[in-house]
Amino acid sequence: CSNARLTEVPRDIPNDTNKLYLDSNQIPFLPRDAFRDLPLLLELDLSHNAIASVESGAFRGLAEHLHSLDLSSNRLVSVSKDAFSNLKAKVNLSNNPWLCDCQLQELIRTVDLAAGSSGGIVCDSSTQEEHIGKAFLQVIADTDFCNVYKKTTDIAMLVTMFGWFAMVISYLVYYVRQNQEDARRHLEYLKSLPSKQRRSEE
Repeated sequence: CSNARLTEVPRDIPNDTNKLYLDSNQIPFLPRDAFRDLPLLLELDLSHNAIASVESGAFRGLAEHLHSLDLSSNRLVSVSKDAFSNLKAKVNLSNNPWLCDCQLQELIRTVDLAAGSSGGIVCDSSTQEEHIGKAFLQVIADTDFCNVYKKTTDIAMLVTMFGWFAMVISYLVYYVRQNQEDARRHLEYLKSLPSKQRRSEE
């Protein structure tokens, strides 16, 4: 099925297929259970397509036998690690326009990269501009994207908590000052009354 102008994964593939070549087509995404009926599949080549999205569960049913998965030269920017859950195959993710962030870092730690393919996983965009154009494995040798994300989240939470704390303090200060002002006015009012009337008030 190579170079057959396919725009989706065929549904009539024999279920005893062990090698499937869908490379050089126009497939834009991989839906859930796309290969569920191919339990004997050993090799799956999806390179040189237009794949920009891989749904979680796309490779469900392939964990036991699949040993080679080629997703190189597609349009993958970001993919959840759940899409490759329990997959033991050697995976080629090179030559895609990757966004280098925590999600890609988690994905790389989940999959078993095919030999010689890691250098082709390059940052096309990044949460940190200085990493653009660099090999991702080289970048994460010095940068922990997930730790940076956690620190950013912690700082945001602290800022939010400080904001709420400042609002509470401001309200308390306003409340105390308002009560003091009311008490002062009442005292001045009492002082302005004739002495007998003031005694009766007291």
